[in-house]
Amino acid sequence: MTEPVIRVTHLSKRFAGAGDTVTVLSELSFSLPDGGSLALTGRSGSGKSTLLNLLCGLETPDQGEVQAFGETFPAAGGRSPKAASERWARLRRRDIGVVFQDANLMPALSLGDNVRFRARLAGQTQASSAHWLAQLGIGELADRYPDQVSGGQRQRAALAMVFAMKPGLILADEPTGSLDHHTADAVADSLFSLQQSTGCGLILATHDPALAARCQYRLDLGHDQPVLTASSAAPSPS
Repeated sequence: MTEPVIRVTHLSKRFAGAGDTVTVLSELSFSLPDGGSLALTGRSGSGKSTLLNLLCGLETPDQGEVQAFGETFPAAGGRSPKAASERWARLRRRDIGVVFQDANLMPALSLGDNVRFRARLAGQTQASSAHWLAQLGIGELADRYPDQVSGGQRQRAALAMVFAMKPGLILADEPTGSLDHHTADAVADSLFSLQQSTGCGLILATHDPALAARCQYRLDLGHDQPVLTASSAAPSPS
C-alpha cells in the first residue's frame, strides 16, 4: 500500500465566538496516499480553509495530531510549541506548497523573480523558474510585475512558484474561485496536469463541483460526520 503523504487522526478545532465556542472540526481522521488528490467540499464555514491551515501548521489543533513527511504534530499544549512551529516552517519551505486564492505574489518582484525566490527558499535551482512559467503558458511574462498582468496570469505565476519548489504536497484554497469560467478551467487544467506529471499530492478546497470531481478523493465537511469518498479509479482511502 502506498505510504500516506499526510495523515490526520481525531483532529478537532474550536474558535472562541461572542460569548461562545464554535467547533469547526471534530474528531476528523483521514489520510491521503502519496501522489493522490483530495477535494475538500462543504458550505462556507464548514472548515475547509481551517483544515488546510492545520495541514500546513498555520493553525494548531485543539485535539488530535497531524503526521506529514515523517513528522508528527500533536494538538495545542504539546511540549515544545516553538519547536513545532520551526518544523512546520521547514516543511512549508521545502515540502508543502500552499496556493492562496489571491495568488500572494510579492508586488516588488517580477513574476520570474517571485518564482526564483520561492525556488531558492526550497533549495531548488533558479533555472527551474523559466521552465515552470513556460509550462503554465506565461513564460513571456517573466519580466512583468504582478500589477501588470491579469488575475489568471497571477494565479498561474503562483502555481509556478509552488511547482518550482518541487513539493511533495500542494494545498490550494479555492485556487480558481476568483477567476472567470474560461480562465478557471485553464488554471485547473494546468494544476492537475502538473500535479499528475510530478507525482505530488494535492488537497484543494473548493465550492466548484466540477473541480472537486477531478480529484481522486472527496471529503465533504458539510456534515456532522464528514464523508470521505473515492472515485472509481482511485484506490480505497484509508
